[in-house]
Amino acid sequence: MPAMDTEHIEADLAVIGFGKGGKTLAATLGRQGRRVVMIEQSALMYGGTCINIGCVPTKSMVYRSEHLAPGGVYPDDYHRAVESTTELTTDLRAVNFAMLDNLDTVTVLTGHARFTDPHTLQVETVDGATITVVAQSIVVGTGSRPVLPDIAGLATTPQVQTSTQLLSRPELPARLAVLGGGYVGLEFAAMFARYGSEVTVLERGPAILPREDADVSACLQDILRGSGIQIVTSAEVTSVSEAGDAATVTYQADGAEHTTEADGVLVALGREPVTDDLGLAEANIETSSAGAVVVDEYLRTSQPHIFAVGDVNGGPQFTYISLDDYRVVLSQLTGDGSRSTATRAAVPYVLFTTPPLARVGITQSAALAAGMDVLVATLPVAAMATVPRARIVDETAGLMKVVVDKATDMILGAALLSYDSHEVINTVALAMRHGITAGELRDAIYTHPSMTEAFNQLLGALAAPSS
Repeated sequence: MPAMDTEHIEADLAVIGFGKGGKTLAATLGRQGRRVVMIEQSALMYGGTCINIGCVPTKSMVYRSEHLAPGGVYPDDYHRAVESTTELTTDLRAVNFAMLDNLDTVTVLTGHARFTDPHTLQVETVDGATITVVAQSIVVGTGSRPVLPDIAGLATTPQVQTSTQLLSRPELPARLAVLGGGYVGLEFAAMFARYGSEVTVLERGPAILPREDADVSACLQDILRGSGIQIVTSAEVTSVSEAGDAATVTYQADGAEHTTEADGVLVALGREPVTDDLGLAEANIETSSAGAVVVDEYLRTSQPHIFAVGDVNGGPQFTYISLDDYRVVLSQLTGDGSRSTATRAAVPYVLFTTPPLARVGITQSAALAAGMDVLVATLPVAAMATVPRARIVDETAGLMKVVVDKATDMILGAALLSYDSHEVINTVALAMRHGITAGELRDAIYTHPSMTEAFNQLLGALAAPSS
């Protein structure tokens, strides 16, 4: 790195947060010879949420759990999985740090950044130094964190953990209570059940995954219950208290008060943007009522030279969205400025249960509520004789569902609850983005045996939905 005043740095770009969007932008501009400062609050977060406390460690733990015979209790395997996952994230963290630190034009500062005016950041480093960074452009990418609701005892009971804390727990909890039947809660519930924990999911709504079609969420619920998970819906948690080495979770359901004992309590009740103590007011940066940084379709904040990428801007909380945020900002800084979030279409997402639930587009219920004339096909994986791949890998649970516009034959959405759906959904999304019809996808030639060839049978079963 070039010699720089340790108290004052002038930069073309300053990035707050080492997440996917920010680090990719920093590396790209750094390779172009721009002066870049990357500021990350913790050395344990080089590379961002995904590789340290999000996608990578959770999927590593899920992958290892899928190699265990269902129905057993595997505390030793769980402990080894935690150790292996820690090694994995440590290696990735080092790779991500080196990606920027090895660039002569990039300076990595580890510490807390705070705006003092629209172009200036004051950084309190972990080694006690105070460094002023003045940058022409600034990117805020501080991510999100789990929400801890105002429930009696939730903040003080030692057995209560967020997803971040639970991921690094070395001992398998014999009993795990999961507060929340959404994507994070169910992914952890399925994983810990596979390792042998007795899992209870408490969902305050009438059903898990309320944004999905009822048949899809019901199918997943049956799969989870079949793996031994107890799911309680319409459950309002009122308090959590310590009971010796365990915790007691009290909740209301069916008009009565109930309790469940747990060695670990996972709070999976949503996430919130991390924007406190950034000095956003000093930079005149507008935030929403939910605390997110307000941005336009080009990810510009109320200060046109300041951008916000990733979870902190209140958009979809996916690593690949943060990567696309990078493309939008890069277009503003070095391109023609034409790329924007308004052009995004058919963005898929996946819940990594076993099997995974992959989704893209709109649901059948949403299409019908909007008055659309649609065709729908829904088939249980076990009934799809032309898809032997599921039988080969002994994973026939789940269903596949697709919604198609009757007049145009365009695919409106799909829900794939099946083996390898996290890969197959990308084919559907690509077809939707490029105007490939359901008929073309139905009649395409696919490798055999694969899960993708399910489209031959699934799309051949399209019919008007029953009223």
